[in-house]
Amino acid sequence: MAIKALAWMVRTHAPPVYCYHEIVHNQVVVERFEARGVVFVDDIEQVPHGAPLMLSAHGSAPLVVEAARATGGTMVDAVCPLVTKVHHEVKLRAGKGYRIVYVGHEGHEEAVGTMAVAPDAISRVETVAEVEALEDFDQPVALLAQTTLSHREWADVLEATERRFPDLYKPGRSDLCFATTNRQSALGKIATDCDAMVVLGSANSSNTNALATLAEDAGCKAVYRINRPEELPSHLAGVVGVTAGASAPEELVTEVIERLAPTQGVTEITITEEDEYFPPPRALRELLAVLGDAIAGGLGADPTAMAPLNDRQISASDMLASL
Repeated sequence: MAIKALAWMVRTHAPPVYCYHEIVHNQVVVERFEARGVVFVDDIEQVPHGAPLMLSAHGSAPLVVEAARATGGTMVDAVCPLVTKVHHEVKLRAGKGYRIVYVGHEGHEEAVGTMAVAPDAISRVETVAEVEALEDFDQPVALLAQTTLSHREWADVLEATERRFPDLYKPGRSDLCFATTNRQSALGKIATDCDAMVVLGSANSSNTNALATLAEDAGCKAVYRINRPEELPSHLAGVVGVTAGASAPEELVTEVIERLAPTQGVTEITITEEDEYFPPPRALRELLAVLGDAIAGGLGADPTAMAPLNDRQISASDMLASL
């Protein structure tokens, strides 16, 4: 959703288009957008007044969102709806007097943005030792998490937190992103059968690093995290597994397999079919609707007779490739 949203911004605005933080944590995706005039910034003050601006998929602090709206240009928040759910839980639980134990990586954009929702009511932990070091809180305790953690990162800390706080509140549905957990489950099906594992994704991608760690923990003898096919080691042999972080374009996966040129073919492991769909952010939908009406009017056509944009049928990989 976020990749497609920024691609629409690039198509509908003259450069430069500004984006607060990397739209997703993938080097190839970021470079593709930079080549089309997108400027990634880490401070809203770097955005000129009136310039088009997008906020990244990882979620932004409330003060950042407020500052982004004040820039005066088109502002689209491409936060992942799953992250929005966690932000809502933080606000709700903090408002009810809970102390929130948040499992997340220090300095990660998603963790920073989530903690800023209720900074005085939240304690970040990353390990069992950090859970055990927490004070004995006087108020009820709720447990929430960064969406891109691995099963193992989450399970160990969850168990430790439940031991510390027996009346712990947990959401009815896991905070973990289905796109990351599905990849982790699929990796578990193949890792023990592979002589080497190639993980396609960037070093600052939490879910990509989780995949590499899971492969190592499964006993895979050699694990290689790469950004692009050109980085593949030349000495790979035997059975090679290939997996990719959630924001790696499909074209890179195809190129990696072609570069490996397997002599005995490719076996694809499928554990589920994903049919979840997140529509473009409302601000972007409204912008595209206005542009559609303007184009129809310029052509002398009836705007109501024009076919609506079928965003669901457009993949992020195809949208990115079309740039």
